[in-house]
Amino acid sequence: MMQSRELVQQILAVVALIPYGKVATYGQVAKLAGLPKHARLVGYALKHMDAQADLPWHRVINSQGKISLSRLDERGENIQQLLLRQEGIAVIGAKIDLKKHQWVA
Repeated sequence: MMQSRELVQQILAVVALIPYGKVATYGQVAKLAGLPKHARLVGYALKHMDAQADLPWHRVINSQGKISLSRLDERGENIQQLLLRQEGIAVIGAKIDLKKHQWVA
């Protein structure tokens, strides 16, 4: 298997492609990065990515359409939810309607 840094770069390259107003699942990102069945690696890559990176990490959600990262802002609000709502994505109970908002690559 390739070095993990290369795998992370493949994952982040796919994340960079997710369009504004759309979401992708961890498994979908893994598959598009050529790493099927490595959804957990996608989560790891996003969790450990540079906080200053200009990537739409907030557009990656779990296969049930739920937000799983719990990054909070200074007011204690979920940053991912706030960013998704700014893009016009309805977040209801930390859940997103995949039929409506999932990116079809």
